[in-house]
Amino acid sequence: MPIAGRFVDWFNRHCQGAGYTLNVLFGAVGQLTGVWRKAGEIVRQLDRIVFGSLFVTFIVALFTGMILALQAGIELSRWGQESSVGLLVSASMVREMGPVMTAFILAGLVGSTMAAELGTMRVSEEIDALQVMSINPLRFLVMPRVLALALACPALSIFVDAVGVAGGAVVSRSLLDVNYTTYFIKARDVLEVRDLAGGLLKALVFGTTIATIGCAQGLRAEDGAEGVGRATMRAVVMSFIYVLIFDYLVAWMLY
Repeated sequence: MPIAGRFVDWFNRHCQGAGYTLNVLFGAVGQLTGVWRKAGEIVRQLDRIVFGSLFVTFIVALFTGMILALQAGIELSRWGQESSVGLLVSASMVREMGPVMTAFILAGLVGSTMAAELGTMRVSEEIDALQVMSINPLRFLVMPRVLALALACPALSIFVDAVGVAGGAVVSRSLLDVNYTTYFIKARDVLEVRDLAGGLLKALVFGTTIATIGCAQGLRAEDGAEGVGRATMRAVVMSFIYVLIFDYLVAWMLY
């Protein structure tokens, strides 16, 4: 096939995939009217997402804050400004690193799981069986997962921000000789309401995006176990890409 033909084929497939993913999102949003009937499943998904990701997010957040403090402190110490390290760590974690690192962790742990679960149900014809029984898969499977991840991502992002700032404080005290009082005063003073709200907004967008992509890829899986593997891989890769794209767009709108 000529290169132009391959490009057209690739473009058409990705446009169809984008349209399908948007339909899944809008369909899940349309099912929110029945959220109370699925409260038990939503709580179960929240429990699995939050507590299943807590240890990994703690380790990543701790060392992210420590690395930021170390690298920032090395540069600031050259100018005698190491006392300002709390400012840089706090701003970096709340504005960017907290929401983005949380989203990457959830994309790898949760988004891939959603794609694998729904993909397995698709290739084993369980979703077809639900439709035969007049059960809407978007209400039964997708909406609880999207809502749970949309709620869990901001909560975990706050946890990551706090742990990252605390990890930076430990490094600042032990290696840069910056006392805790100075560190946390600087960390507090640099933050504005816009920073906190922007970080939470990013986390909300990221969580919704990851869950929607994971569910959409799972629902489109085909060709048995191999197709489920491909759907899982696509879900993770696309989640990473769109997290970065939406991170830029939200930051541009806010700042």
